[in-house]
Amino acid sequence: MSTAAIPTQREPELLGQTVVVIDGSAGIGLETARRARAEGARVILTGRNRDRLDQAACEISAEGTAAFDANDATQLKSFFQDLPDLIDHVMVTAGAPHRSPLEIPPEEARHDLTDHLLLALNVARSAAGKVGSAGSLIFMGGTGARRPKPGLAIVSTVTVAFPALIANLALELAPIRVNLIAARRLHQ
Repeated sequence: MSTAAIPTQREPELLGQTVVVIDGSAGIGLETARRARAEGARVILTGRNRDRLDQAACEISAEGTAAFDANDATQLKSFFQDLPDLIDHVMVTAGAPHRSPLEIPPEEARHDLTDHLLLALNVARSAAGKVGSAGSLIFMGGTGARRPKPGLAIVSTVTVAFPALIANLALELAPIRVNLIAARRLHQ
């Protein structure tokens, strides 16, 4: 009796869908974009650095790019308004709270406490009208609050607040899915 392996082929999971990666020119954003392309998606990359963005777009054959600072609410809103069609998914890897000493100036602390949260809120507001009802918003978070250490007061505060914000955005934007991925370092 012969048992030959039967090759299995599957339909790419994102075939015909459009994925926007906010901060997709390097790191997790670029790897996400690469994976989405491998699964058949049209990918639009954004980032601040035009040269790095163009290189990443060429590398993965991106559908398009836009160079802007995602923390600028006006530029972010304009980017989504200017998209010609509905999109299916938005992955946000931009922005992250910074390790800060307790003595940082109040304005810097305020900035660090709010930037990451406001970015998520502004992406949700700006993308809501452009993401189809079966689509998703996916945000990268972290695990900074799990092990308190000196210099992590602001990071841990934002890390704890982020899941609550994302859960509420999910309720407000339903049926669009809103998810949080909390990446952690393997070597600390």
